[in-house]
Amino acid sequence: MKAIVFDRFGGTEVLREAEVPTPEPGPGQVRVRVHALGVNPVDGKIRSGAMEAVFPTTLPAIPGGEIAGVVDALGEGVEDLRVGDEVLGWSDTGSYAEYALATPDHLAPKPAGLDWEHAVTLPVASDGAERVLDVLGVEKGETVLMHGAAGAMGTLAVQLATARGARVIGTAGPANQEYLTGLGAIATTYGEGLVERVRALAPEGVDAVFDLAGKGALEDSLTLRGGPDRVVTTADFRAEQFGVHFESGPQRRSGTRLAELARQAAAGTLVTTVGTSLPLSRAAEAHRISDAGHGRGKLVLTVA
Repeated sequence: MKAIVFDRFGGTEVLREAEVPTPEPGPGQVRVRVHALGVNPVDGKIRSGAMEAVFPTTLPAIPGGEIAGVVDALGEGVEDLRVGDEVLGWSDTGSYAEYALATPDHLAPKPAGLDWEHAVTLPVASDGAERVLDVLGVEKGETVLMHGAAGAMGTLAVQLATARGARVIGTAGPANQEYLTGLGAIATTYGEGLVERVRALAPEGVDAVFDLAGKGALEDSLTLRGGPDRVVTTADFRAEQFGVHFESGPQRRSGTRLAELARQAAAGTLVTTVGTSLPLSRAAEAHRISDAGHGRGKLVLTVA
């Protein structure tokens, strides 16, 4: 099968297309013919070697772990899925490939009204967003500040927080202000003067901060919260320096919860946004976009 692999750690130039053996499902696994896969910031960090202490990688490696596709083979003991089922979720093997293996409990049925690209916006982003909201203990009536709220995880985090009854102040670039407002957030720009802008929007203060940007927002977050309490980042590796919680997993990978969110997305009650979609062969380009700080929505690769 065709796959994207890397044989050494480094920049996007280490990614290359290769022919590799098609994986066979073991007991309790299924094989999925991949139609779309998600590109996440962590993929680039693993490729570069920056996450080696957290996610040890055996080289050569196929990146990724988020898929939408069709079940095409069943391992021994699998009873809840059938060949031909359309699914989305997390893979047990690298996802930048024509085929990937997965555990049935980590998959959800893909609703007919949800296309492949929008389906793959959900697994990693929703899992991460809900984990952080739980760590922060976000409740009805609270005000949450989200840095970098227009990305894939931010798009879902805004909606999931407002569904809990929270008020969200989301930061993004000028081009994404209207987008955030449409998601239900109070939008403002990031950068110089942020503390003053947020205080004007929330004179009573913010109850929690979710940093998805990783671009120097922790200092302002600590000022607005008066310390590191209830400040969580998924993107700023300086977290320990500031006494801030860095949320990096483990992922819950609940196929049941994912199925519920997929139904909402298909019905249009949960907004999912594909920011950029490229063919698998352009994975290096996708990583360059991701490494530079992808803006709105999800970065997706499609497999012909």
